[in-house]
Amino acid sequence: MNDNENLAEKYRIERYSDLIGQDKAVDEIKTFIKEFPKRKAAILYGPAGTGKTSLAIAVAKENGLEILELNASDLRNRAKLEEVLKPATLQQSLFKKGKILLMDEVDGVTGTDIGGIPELLRIIETTKYPILMTCNDIWQSKFSTLRSQCKLVEMKALPASTISIILKNVADKEGIRREPMFFTQLAIKSQGDLRAALNDLQSYAYEPISIDLSEKRDVEDTIFNILRKVFKERRDFLDLYDSTKMSLDEILLWLEENIPKEYKNLALAKAYDALGKADVFRGRIYRNQSWRFLVYQNIFQSAGISYSKSSPLTGFTKYEPPKRVLKIWMNNQKLERKKSISKKFARLVHCSSKRAMRDFILLKPVLQQAEIQKQLKLSEEEIEFLKK
Repeated sequence: MNDNENLAEKYRIERYSDLIGQDKAVDEIKTFIKEFPKRKAAILYGPAGTGKTSLAIAVAKENGLEILELNASDLRNRAKLEEVLKPATLQQSLFKKGKILLMDEVDGVTGTDIGGIPELLRIIETTKYPILMTCNDIWQSKFSTLRSQCKLVEMKALPASTISIILKNVADKEGIRREPMFFTQLAIKSQGDLRAALNDLQSYAYEPISIDLSEKRDVEDTIFNILRKVFKERRDFLDLYDSTKMSLDEILLWLEENIPKEYKNLALAKAYDALGKADVFRGRIYRNQSWRFLVYQNIFQSAGISYSKSSPLTGFTKYEPPKRVLKIWMNNQKLERKKSISKKFARLVHCSSKRAMRDFILLKPVLQQAEIQKQLKLSEEEIEFLKK
């Protein structure tokens, strides 16, 4: 298995027949294409990882159409929609008989009078080609007028049994050998999100230790999913960290550790600049107890890092826990050893432990002598510390 190739992308379906468990949605989208332009736009809505984007791609493949993918997070306002989407709805396809416009994550479009939704409605009225949009929550109030103008196609979360079978099939193709319960646990944890299940399969495929995967993936996102969203996608994400119990300070350490795994060159510099600004506000918060600054720390370490890159990223990246926490712990352990040895030495020679700490480097050759260590009654950990 290629660790850099995302399994969710590698095994993305391209035909109706490959989309398991979404027969009703497939039938509805077929009808929509057949009856176009009776309805000019359709919204594929449902939980993450249910195959919304995959179904749109399958529509293009099955009908021999070109597909133009646009990320709604980059087309959130009127100006952007007029500049990018509107021309695409009117221009002829370059290579095929027609095309489909895929607007991913329409949740990101603004709903104000001067924002994206009113302009999107105007574009739908004049488009020459079908527009497919994907959305997690179509029942937001800002979408009320959009719902009335579009065909709504629901994508349902897959049952754990179906996801388990898919994971086993992918594992066989990738040469991953694990017991059946492993796939069942991953499927239960995914809570119907096939993409998350495939990402977990890739993360845990060759783990030598036993990992408890029995907990369900509930409303709280794992830090790994949060990092994937921040690093791979390009969105505001101002409420992303609300889905985890981790503090902004903990998340900052995870971001610091994993930024170099995703970003290079200018994007890397911009990401660390944003993280640095987040840390500045973090310092002000604790120094002055100015908790109103939390919003700025959040902005810089969410949207700031997400927008550091010029476009969304693909591929699979295995994220690592922050090593800085481990380093801090190790330094604290070393300091504790040094303090305890200094106190014992100070009692023996009748001096202050502060002076023993200050002269520790000079005293170390003496403290390394077995006889002195015996008199000081040093522990094995303290003796081991003196050897380093």
